[in-house]
Amino acid sequence: MLIQNKYHLSYCSNIHPGEDWEQTYHSLKTYLPKIKKEVAPESPFGIGLRLSNQASLGLDEGSNLKDFKDWLDQNQFYVFTMNGFPYGNFHNERVKDMVHAPDWTTQERLDYTERLFDQLAFLIPDGISGGISTSPVSYKHWHTSDKALDKAFTTGAESMAKIVLQLEQIERNTGKYLHLDIEPEPDGMIENSDEVLYFYDTYLIPIATQKLIAVLGCNKEKARDLILRYITVCYDVCHFSLAYEEPEYTLAKFKSAGIKVGKIQVSSALKILFEEGDNEAIWHSLSQFNEPTYLHQVTEKIGNKVVTYRDLPEVLEQRSHAKELRSHFHVPIFLERYDHLFSTQDQILKVLEYLRKDQFSDQLEIETYTWDVLPKGLKTELSNCIVREIEWLKSKI
Repeated sequence: MLIQNKYHLSYCSNIHPGEDWEQTYHSLKTYLPKIKKEVAPESPFGIGLRLSNQASLGLDEGSNLKDFKDWLDQNQFYVFTMNGFPYGNFHNERVKDMVHAPDWTTQERLDYTERLFDQLAFLIPDGISGGISTSPVSYKHWHTSDKALDKAFTTGAESMAKIVLQLEQIERNTGKYLHLDIEPEPDGMIENSDEVLYFYDTYLIPIATQKLIAVLGCNKEKARDLILRYITVCYDVCHFSLAYEEPEYTLAKFKSAGIKVGKIQVSSALKILFEEGDNEAIWHSLSQFNEPTYLHQVTEKIGNKVVTYRDLPEVLEQRSHAKELRSHFHVPIFLERYDHLFSTQDQILKVLEYLRKDQFSDQLEIETYTWDVLPKGLKTELSNCIVREIEWLKSKI
């Protein structure tokens, strides 16, 4: 939905199971009308659409794409952003680090992303820009040597240069501006603002510039402008909270470098504060979030360095003597605390405060995909949970 004539606000449909198009479409038809009735009964309601590779292939079959667009129009829905990070199954089985697979070193990731952009270009209404969030190149622990990291970054930049060419052509032919939104996260090959700048400066801009000059015949300045226009950042509030980066610091750094934020994923991490609490009770509360489906990296700031532990079980076993830990577990954004734990909700509020003085993005996508694996005390009917998150966010903008 459009808020204050400034922001397109919705939630990411990766919350719903949907590994093929039939199941995805069924989930959308089941939940979206209920939610729209509560939060935007008289106005168009935007969708943050997640399609697995299999669902995306199914959407291209027969008249499915046109039929879906007709259904959107008839029911006052519109797609303004997509989540192209998880390629395969995202529910009811172990995902963990395989959320990155296939990564940007593969043709499969490029093919999938190009197809999503073609579909988004067809679905998105005229006059609205749109983005697709994606993996931060790959999973860091799959590329353990400097040579392997260099090769992965190089291949990723080469593939993203092809995306720039695709998006330039889409805008030239249709007038629709679309962008690829790289999503830093813990243990991704890009996980904080310094690593974003390193990838752009060392790989993406030099490699893509050569490609664009060769294909488009443009000069270096024009090539750089195109790269920065079409390759942007997905600012996932949870993920930058895990990097212990204050929004004002990160966003000012991006602005200075000319790097745009394509969309904001509004999300909260778990915050574990030990100094004034009952440590045994805190560890017990944290253990309730130990589940086998998703990666729940844990970060700790020691001096000026952020240390990342690969997954929650490692931390629960070691029980470090930290003053504060943060865990990559997307908890409801309306939640300030739960049991003996806190959330990084304060970071969402800081992002919104910054947004009021500098509208660095017009896309707000709530991304709490963990409802199925939350502790029992946090589980309620899904539609009501989504509505509550949307209403909370609307009240804070």
